[in-house]
Amino acid sequence: MRSHLSYQSKRELLWQMVPRYREASSALKEVILDEFVAATGYARKYAIRLLNHPAEQKRTITRPRAAHYGPEVQQALYLAWTVANHICAKRLVPFLPTLVASLEQHGHLHLSERGRAELLAMSPATADRILQPYRRQGKHGIATTRSGTLLKKQIPIRTFQDWSETRPGFMEADLVAHCGTQTDGSYLSTLTLTDIATGWTEMLPLLNRNQEDVMAALKRVRQLLPFPLLGLDTDNGGEFINMELLAYCEQEQITFTRGRPKRSNDQCYIEQKNGHIVRQIVGYDRFAGEFSYRQLTELYRALRVYINCFQPSMKLQEKQRDGEKVHKKYDRAQTPMQRLLATKSLSKKKGEELTRITQALDPLRLLQQLEQLQKALFRHALALGREAEQNEASAFQSFSARQCAEESIPHEGIPGTPPALLKKEQKRRSQRSGRPHDWRTRKDPFEGTWDDITNWLRVQPDLTGTEIFHTLQHLYPGRYRPTLDQPSSEPCRAGSQQAAHSSSRHL
Repeated sequence: MRSHLSYQSKRELLWQMVPRYREASSALKEVILDEFVAATGYARKYAIRLLNHPAEQKRTITRPRAAHYGPEVQQALYLAWTVANHICAKRLVPFLPTLVASLEQHGHLHLSERGRAELLAMSPATADRILQPYRRQGKHGIATTRSGTLLKKQIPIRTFQDWSETRPGFMEADLVAHCGTQTDGSYLSTLTLTDIATGWTEMLPLLNRNQEDVMAALKRVRQLLPFPLLGLDTDNGGEFINMELLAYCEQEQITFTRGRPKRSNDQCYIEQKNGHIVRQIVGYDRFAGEFSYRQLTELYRALRVYINCFQPSMKLQEKQRDGEKVHKKYDRAQTPMQRLLATKSLSKKKGEELTRITQALDPLRLLQQLEQLQKALFRHALALGREAEQNEASAFQSFSARQCAEESIPHEGIPGTPPALLKKEQKRRSQRSGRPHDWRTRKDPFEGTWDDITNWLRVQPDLTGTEIFHTLQHLYPGRYRPTLDQPSSEPCRAGSQQAAHSSSRHL
């Protein structure tokens, strides 16, 4: 029988019946037990155990425990978490010694000896608890993979269990579509590749989703990788499963394998990168055209440096099942650069060059350049209208690694709570559909005259927009033209309506 009593009410009833139950005879105990079971709905054996061995009442903490980590440590942790692009604490905490040293080297962080010791001794659970208020859930994209039926028998299948590679060079590849909410028409795609042994990740944009663009991007990837490409594992999309790519892999002695259809876990390494890198940074808007392609290329130039040098990850070492529970054991979190150097597969000269480049980079400056490139890319999103695609000259921004390593940045506000650089753009993207037009696309025609207009309306609230505009024509001859047939008259007319509406709204 199910009881409608709350847990607290059942506990109170238990403590009232326990003294009577202990002093009662056997016959009376049976009556008390029947009443208790009928009131609480407990199983009879469980009720007997409660009455014979009542649990101690929970102690209530009337005064919360004082915080162990002060504002200095919490702000430093938040800054490091922001620079690391909001990764989980199990990946962040092992990387803190390297990240804190880099932030102090470039003047973004100033910790006392005690604060540094507390920050570096913090456990992942404590870090997650401190950062919990700042976390948020993300979106999910739509699948655009179209299975290629040819040549499947000539390309062997490789599942998640078959990966045991310790040498860098065996990579999984996949495409991410930037199609928005519709898959029709032309749109950009991203070719993502990740190395199984080190986690080294490369992203390249594709102007069109076809075999030729995929082949050109793969050849470009081989030039960017610091190690040779030894193996390639893809899904069953027609852009990968084709004679051209198969012949290229055989010619270059690259092991070519594929996963099973509709089994995304076979490409679990690359699927994770698609969500945690491409979708988190680029988002879910629709991008198309040459100008969006060029801007996305610049964004990925900066992103590959940030991901491979400053984004630690953990690898699964062992998994054991104990009944319904699965116990997983991971290694220490390391960046792809650290894992690559630990393999000792690079030449001494190449390893020293990569180490020197990593040490010269400023992670916070690099993150701020990513934010600027992000904003420039979002101006090309077709969710704002097709006019955004034509705004090529003013919206384009390029990435410079030298600028990231050498230029200094203003430090105002950094010792306090730093702004959530990437969260702001995620919120902007999520609210883009149907949001009011609150950005300016041309010069303000009333710049320098708003104070005068406000004072006029305070003295004479009944003034109309036309009267205000005629007054401005009289005070500023030649600036506000009365006719509508000249090119500069349209912003003047729109500006007069805007002035009347805005001023009346503020008053």
